[in-house]
Amino acid sequence: MKNNEIQGGLHKSVINWYPGHMVKAKREIKEKLSLIDIVYEVIDARMPISSKVIDLDDLIQDKKRILLVTKYDLCDKKKTDRILFEYKKKYPVVVLDLKNGKYTEIENLLNLTNKLLENINLERKKKGLKPRLFRALVVGAPNVGKSTLINRISRKNTLKTGNRAGITKGISWVRIGNTIELLDTPGILYPKILSYEVGLNLACFSSINEDILDKEEIATYVLTYLYQNYKEILIERYQLDKDIEFNLENLFTNIAKNTSSYKKGNLIDYDKVYTIILNDLKEGRIKNVTFDNIDNKKE
Repeated sequence: MKNNEIQGGLHKSVINWYPGHMVKAKREIKEKLSLIDIVYEVIDARMPISSKVIDLDDLIQDKKRILLVTKYDLCDKKKTDRILFEYKKKYPVVVLDLKNGKYTEIENLLNLTNKLLENINLERKKKGLKPRLFRALVVGAPNVGKSTLINRISRKNTLKTGNRAGITKGISWVRIGNTIELLDTPGILYPKILSYEVGLNLACFSSINEDILDKEEIATYVLTYLYQNYKEILIERYQLDKDIEFNLENLFTNIAKNTSSYKKGNLIDYDKVYTIILNDLKEGRIKNVTFDNIDNKKE
């Protein structure tokens, strides 16, 4: 382990992770925007600021929008709700439990969509035309649950999902019954992630490729953030002493001990410790946490 401790601040840097398929996806979205009636913007409740695509307004222009919040069961609801309250001033916000929720949540979303777009078919009726199905663009950062959402709406495992960035590479239409058609897109970000903290948040939850940042650095950030904001959750997860002081070497040593993370010679396997911490966070074994604050809201 390197001798680095984060004490309330991160060194400022620009994170560049903008794969070619993101550039292509944005171009294709612009080309198909005239076909789109409404946008389903998907964000992760554990990072409701960091997972928002900051240039989305420019991309979708004046299209109607519903903000869909996933993984709400894993977030710090008090903190996340303060941020969602601000978003609700701009557009409808719908919280979805894509893993355990009832299909009535999806039905409510589709009913809201129909209500927001009812004028389209009312105008068609006036012209003697038959109703047409609505087209929704599903968009958001990588790994926030877009493909899972589409599978949930369609009640099929139509799209591949996984706990890493970059699974969906191209855009594709998915028809849901006779009422709506969804345009699935790869996760998109912005060319330069100017806030290093936002970059680390995205890396914590696999919205950017972990290889872009050092695994130790990400794990150190997570451990520091949890100690400073969710100490009791951290202590409970890794059975740490309640009076343990903030010292990264000591924290990693104790977590290694309580997770049996050793290699030959009884040496701490730091890489294993880092992986355990990051997987525990991404896979929801560490929950009731939110890695954004209303004070650093981007919009």
